Amino acid sequence: MPRSPQEVADLLHSAAIHLLRRAREGDEESGTSPARLSALSVVVFRGPLTLGEVAAAEGVRSATMTGIVNGLEAESLVRRRPHRSDGRAVLIEATARGRRLLEQARAGRIDLVASKLQSLSEADLDLLWRAAELLEQRFALRPWRRVGR
Repeated sequence: MPRSPQEVADLLHSAAIHLLRRAREGDEESGTSPARLSALSVVVFRGPLTLGEVAAAEGVRSATMTGIVNGLEAESLVRRRPHRSDGRAVLIEATARGRRLLEQARAGRIDLVASKLQSLSEADLDLLWRAAELLEQRFALRPWRRVGR
């Protein structure tokens, strides 16, 4: 039975919320807050960035992001460095420790999701792969580095 884009969007929205909530279950093991992990992810995959750019990517005010970045810096997960072309600005970049922590947290999320997909058939896994490719094409700001296939 054909579905409208609105119906598909509604189901995808719900599924995405459930998937991300379930995937976050292991984030406590990282030892840092979900807000810090999210900002760290932006810095690792899109950085180095100004504080304002990180705030915009996370959809929060710069004042809010200042507190988050201060916490990341106190945990030695990011560092500030001078902006090359704007003497008034600083760039936020991930440290090696920050990259490791994010990779561990990301691997934990991926493992959790993979465990839920384990019993699917090869055909269903291929279908989900294709659906994920379509979503990436439509919504990703820039493609993530993928492993496999």
